[in-house]
Order: sequence, then C-alpha cells, then structure tokens
Amino acid sequence: MFRAAAALITGLVLTGSATAQDGLLIGKWRTAAQSGVVEIHACGSALCGRVVDAAPLRRNPDQKDVRNRDPNLRERPLRGVRVLDGFTGGPTAWNGGPLYDPDSGQRAARGTLTLVERDRLSVRGCIAPLLCRTQTWTRIN
Repeated sequence: MFRAAAALITGLVLTGSATAQDGLLIGKWRTAAQSGVVEIHACGSALCGRVVDAAPLRRNPDQKDVRNRDPNLRERPLRGVRVLDGFTGGPTAWNGGPLYDPDSGQRAARGTLTLVERDRLSVRGCIAPLLCRTQTWTRIN
C-alpha cells in the first residue's frame, strides 16, 4: 500500500514538473512570416500550436488554407489550423511533429522547438534528414 502511494505521489510530482516546463511555451508567438501569430497550447500530454492571426487573415478573415498540398483541405479556414502537433520534452527543447507551414503548404514530419531565451523560440522542421528550415518566433506579451 505504501509503495503504491509513493509511486502515485512520484508520478504526480513528475507530471507537475513536465507541465511546468511545457508552460514555458504556452501562449502566443509572432512568427517570422506574414506577421503571423501561433498560439501554443496543451493538447493532451503534449504541446500543439494553431494559427490565430496573420496578415492574410486581417485582410480577409475568411481566408482558406489555399496552399495546402491536400486538395481536400484547401477550403478549410486558415484561422485555427494546427501548425504544431505532439511536442514533448523540455526544459529548453521539445521534439514532435508534424509541423505545417500554411505559407508553402509543406508539412514536416518531425521538428524541434528550442527556447533560445524566455521570449525567443527556434522552430525547426525537416521534410528530409538534410532538408530543414528554421524560424525564430518571438513571444507576444
């Protein structure tokens, strides 16, 4: 009985610690392209990110995901599109994927998020081992 309780408490402490680390990324981030804003949020036990603003959305709030390589997804609204999915780790680097770039319609299977400073995030996605792209995002206060 004591061992089970100790294991439960240890699990809760470790879970709380991971959540605190993930909290470093939760919030809104300005992207490097189109004056975009991505909101990073918890999705289950991982982190995800969705488009909440961008220059095309300010011009046309009904903007669609027109550059998506999947023709079946081109009519979906751009606002709310998930661009980061399933990132876990911390305290300064998270791994996951896929990542999606609505500007190009490209999807990277895996990527990394690296907290460079409290308000700077390096976002790297790779579509092949040597074919990667990195952007720096800045936190919006």
